[in-house]
Amino acid sequence: MELCPDLECYVSVDVETSGPFPSTYSLLAIGACLVYEPTQYFYVELRPLSTASAPEAARIHRLSLDRLAVEGLPPAEAMLRFADWLKSVMTEGRRPLFVGFNAAFDWMFVNDYFHRFLGYNPFGHAALDIKSFYMGMSGRRWCETSMRQLTRRYLGGRQLAHHALDDALLQAELFRLLLAEARAQHNK
Repeated sequence: MELCPDLECYVSVDVETSGPFPSTYSLLAIGACLVYEPTQYFYVELRPLSTASAPEAARIHRLSLDRLAVEGLPPAEAMLRFADWLKSVMTEGRRPLFVGFNAAFDWMFVNDYFHRFLGYNPFGHAALDIKSFYMGMSGRRWCETSMRQLTRRYLGGRQLAHHALDDALLQAELFRLLLAEARAQHNK
């Protein structure tokens, strides 16, 4: 299978963070994979920028900020590795397109960290939200686009593990199925 069969190279991205927005909270982990070749993947854990942590975020990601303060990569190094990985998996003439489930959340952290630590974002200014894609292709209401509803319909009910790489892989599988269904409907 070709790594990027479309002009855009879809990259499923998921993050774990210490809270709801990047000005106060830290990006803790990034998981990413190519949607059409999920064995091409990336994972990194980052050193927190501060000790700020929202209790609800900590319950979800279950990462130790104390451990990451010692073992996590400095953010600039982590973002450089992510940018280098993206460059290494792009085939000639293709650009990475950020794909996420509730992309607005993951995107704001990734975009902020890329600009803050590297001065640019390899994704440019584009992100594709799986929830919005499904809403548009199916005609369903926003309240009918939850991960629980979509995984029940397309993935036998498997749920997010709240581990950035595992979730990126699950999102990639879901998006491949949705894209195939949308294209089949369009070609009827």
